[in-house]
Amino acid sequence: MIAAESSFIHRFVPATESGPKITLLLLHGTGGDEEDLIPLGQQLAPGAALLSPRGRVLEHGMPRFFRRLAEGVFDLEDLKLQTDALAKFAADASHKYGLDGRKTIAVGYSNGANIAASVLLTHPHLLSGAVLFRPMVPFRPDPVPNLNDVPVLLAAARRDQIVPPLHTSELSHILAAAGARVTTHWHPGGHELGADDIAAAKGWFGEYSP
Repeated sequence: MIAAESSFIHRFVPATESGPKITLLLLHGTGGDEEDLIPLGQQLAPGAALLSPRGRVLEHGMPRFFRRLAEGVFDLEDLKLQTDALAKFAADASHKYGLDGRKTIAVGYSNGANIAASVLLTHPHLLSGAVLFRPMVPFRPDPVPNLNDVPVLLAAARRDQIVPPLHTSELSHILAAAGARVTTHWHPGGHELGADDIAAAKGWFGEYSP
């Protein structure tokens, strides 16, 4: 099902009767769309409900979830605006589709991982967990939110040409200081996803408990 709600074009895939009673909020990278992470979501949590919005911001015609001023330099005003809009979309969609809003897990890649981290830090009660592939630090929160016991997987890369390893370490510290249960996986290659990333995420979901 493809629909538009709260100004987000999105695709929704209902859970199967035998699937886990969770919803994956799938957040694509720059240039992606609402279809990009559907196969990944189905692989990570077979049978779960999938909610996959398309970023509303265009950069040279490529969808993103928020604007940036340069590579790695975020437009913080737009980040806040788009983060709030995404949080409202997720809450509205949860009500519309009859989902359990207490069991929503973000799965984001690159730009999608960054806005997922922003949602965690500004709407700490919205997500029950997150898998962040190649995230950066979206901003440094003040005050620190309460993410007590929220499980988060950071999937980073040793040779990432876009995300410096220092960003991963700092984001891990920020989330841990907020009380999150942070697990970090290091891929030996670059920004692209590897089979080991998928295996680490599947293992994380195998141990996940809301």
